[in-house]
Amino acid sequence: MLTPKEAESRAADLVERARKAGADAADAIYVADASTGIQLRLGALEDVERSEGEEIGLRLFVGRRSASVSSSDLSDEALKALVERAAAMAREAPEDPYSGLAPEDRLMRGEGPDVDGDDGCDPLPTELKQRALEIEDAARAIAGVTNSGGASVSAGRSVIALATSHGFCRGYSTSGYSGSASVIAGEGAQMERDYAQHSARHYADLDAPDAIGRLAGERAVARLNPAKLASGAMPVIYDPRVGSSLIGHLIGAITGAAIARKTSFLLGKEEEAIFAESIVIRDDPHRPRGLRSKPFDGEGLPTAPADLVANGRVTSWLLDSASARQLGLAPTGHATRGVGGSPGASATNVHMEAGSIAVDDLLGDIAQGVYVTELIGQGVNMVTGDYSRGASGFIIENGKIGPAVSEITIAGNLIEMFRQLVPASDLEFRRAVNVPTIRIDGMFIAGA
Repeated sequence: MLTPKEAESRAADLVERARKAGADAADAIYVADASTGIQLRLGALEDVERSEGEEIGLRLFVGRRSASVSSSDLSDEALKALVERAAAMAREAPEDPYSGLAPEDRLMRGEGPDVDGDDGCDPLPTELKQRALEIEDAARAIAGVTNSGGASVSAGRSVIALATSHGFCRGYSTSGYSGSASVIAGEGAQMERDYAQHSARHYADLDAPDAIGRLAGERAVARLNPAKLASGAMPVIYDPRVGSSLIGHLIGAITGAAIARKTSFLLGKEEEAIFAESIVIRDDPHRPRGLRSKPFDGEGLPTAPADLVANGRVTSWLLDSASARQLGLAPTGHATRGVGGSPGASATNVHMEAGSIAVDDLLGDIAQGVYVTELIGQGVNMVTGDYSRGASGFIIENGKIGPAVSEITIAGNLIEMFRQLVPASDLEFRRAVNVPTIRIDGMFIAGA
């Protein structure tokens, strides 16, 4: 695998080729990945996978016309053909008044922050296999677990470099590790499945194998013997592992493309309090070892920590350069991209700040409600905010978590849900999007 400096050279060379071919402007992104994965079930190895690859993408501009091409063949002959194809495509493309590179005066200068995203570790496949065995053994040791869906452990590294004809050229590397288990509890028609998973940038930060396996087993057993729940309006408590999906809907609604296309349920609500005044939702691309930390965005702009929501209000849209031009605004350093196509926009490491209420107190006054641990389906209308998803979890009775419940539907509207949202005090940073336990009153539940 190339070093970041070598990757920068590859990207810069492709941009130079594009300029010599007559491009008015161009940018190139190089991405290389290498990963090893171990999958086993019932103690037997099912799969060992090793993958390595590199790709390069070119975006070429002729006036306001542009084309994007990519290749996994980085030979001199292939890159020459790539540039020729991109130039020919761009000359035939329709004009787009909003296309173009990021403003030159906004590009990142200097080296950027060190986000500590690569630990340089390269665990052997034998070590990964042993870790997977320990995960599954711990899960199967939980009383009530009767079968296994398997355990897996993976390790990987990526190198990313971006170069533009405006003079930007930077690269960085990241490492990534994960461990997971899925197990089954019960027998016959009474079987239930659940899982546990953890990902980290540094191998040393990955949860211990027995912790991952034990959690998977305990979750599966807890779902046995689900009870029936009558339909009606009641409070819903979101476990942190599913509550993060609510922030995902928010992020989708504040991206520049959604606003420019008028397909966001938040359109026209820039001045309104969407959440309670105490709610703060923060994006932090510089979090050390964060799963989405990066020094610059997909167009070469510097990234920076920022509140997406402060005092209950959305502070700004997430804008790449094209959507910013369309809206008459400035790009915000949130551009994202792959090797193919034009940039889009999204957030990085996002968290909702913890509230002041303990989880037990958040549940304490609920006579009947639902504690949701799994969501099913994609029933969210991003234009209207209407929300309807299959769910499972546990019934809350008189302030306590009671029997399991499954095959229910929870419904509402995201605007009203955000206004009703109350966070607990148990925030932990374990995912790319982190939230504490969340309570939302007045949601409609369709019982089984």
